[in-house]
Amino acid sequence: MLYYSLEDHKNLVSFEKAVLRGLATDGGLYFPENIPILKRKFLENLQKYDIYTIAMEIIQPYIGKSISEESISHIIQNTLNFPFPLQRIHDNIYVLELFHGPTLAFKDVGAKFMAGCLSHFYKKIGKLVTVLVATSGDTGGAVAKGFHNVSGIEVIILYPYKGVSLLQEKQMTCLGGGNILAIEIKGNFDDCQSMVKKAFLDNKIRDKYLLTSANSINIARWLPQMFYYFLAYRQIIEKNRKLIFSVPSGNFGNVCAGMMAEKMGLPIKYFIASTNINDTIPRFLKTEKYHPLPVKKTISNAMDISHPSNFSRIWHLYKESIVKLRKKLSSYQFTDEETLAIIEMVWKEYKYMLDPHGAIGYLGIRKYLQEVKDPLSTAVFLETAHPIKFLDHIPDSLREEIPIPKKLEVILNSEKSEKKISMSNNYDMFQNWLINR
Repeated sequence: MLYYSLEDHKNLVSFEKAVLRGLATDGGLYFPENIPILKRKFLENLQKYDIYTIAMEIIQPYIGKSISEESISHIIQNTLNFPFPLQRIHDNIYVLELFHGPTLAFKDVGAKFMAGCLSHFYKKIGKLVTVLVATSGDTGGAVAKGFHNVSGIEVIILYPYKGVSLLQEKQMTCLGGGNILAIEIKGNFDDCQSMVKKAFLDNKIRDKYLLTSANSINIARWLPQMFYYFLAYRQIIEKNRKLIFSVPSGNFGNVCAGMMAEKMGLPIKYFIASTNINDTIPRFLKTEKYHPLPVKKTISNAMDISHPSNFSRIWHLYKESIVKLRKKLSSYQFTDEETLAIIEMVWKEYKYMLDPHGAIGYLGIRKYLQEVKDPLSTAVFLETAHPIKFLDHIPDSLREEIPIPKKLEVILNSEKSEKKISMSNNYDMFQNWLINR
């Protein structure tokens, strides 16, 4: 499989080069030259296969000869070593829990898979790989944990000052240093993402570093997210019902991965990209005008993004046609007040605890079903992080209802001091630090 830049379809590279570069040299995101179609027999019999076999079938065509099947299998088994349960909330609405990994966030899968790929490539090229990544919350912790002490790789994480939760910050800064370096940027996530993108196009920096990214702009972080949709479908008993997915969306990598899964043959009827008040895409689908506004802070901070990188992949996937996109995607925005109210309601009525991001996913389904009466479909929303990670934003009356997972007790009770650098959002200052560190 080869990959081209969305800015230049003639700029083709292998899976290995696309992963190691992260972003194409022309600034475009990489996209697969073709999307493989899975056999109907395989899709109809998903329940008969274990999750490792399913993942192998999905991802192997995208990797081709860049990594041997034996090595891919090992990476997959190390990546998918925790459960992905589907829980019924009520009626035909289900939640897919993606928070059972090491940092209790859905990004654990992409981070672990990418770490496995980069570790494999390092053994081949023998040169230190520097991972430069921007995070609005969960990516940083997942990447820090997934790459911690991985030989041949160093990680530099940029995150916005006061733009992540206390626990999310601890997950990035309390690993004891080593190959992980966290930088607190005095700005928002879009500032962090812009600095990362500029660094990838900066010849002075690329002359010094073998630089790649662990954001969802990197195909090794983005493509494994397709697994979620197959694993959800595998757990749906009534296969004659059409699936609708509501995805809490910030940088739009997760919903884009779902759309790729549908293009591969998974019978998904419709997608809902549920956002907070940073509503660039809901407004675009209404007005056909792409106009990012300044980022507004919310309690669903991982979605505080105004210029989502992966929307360019979605736009490309649907041939840059608003008509085709609207047939497959709706996008709604919700306020903090609506988010808190639905967390309380779902706990009171169904005894299920949502985090602020999953709550927005659930709100998206409710709004869609109010607009489109669709009793023959099964609706699934993604719970992308454990609610304990956002305890300060959960209503006071519910906080005692949230158990603290043992894996987080270690971090919360850790006496290790935080290791971080504070820096302004001035790119020249960041460039100078990178070159002279």
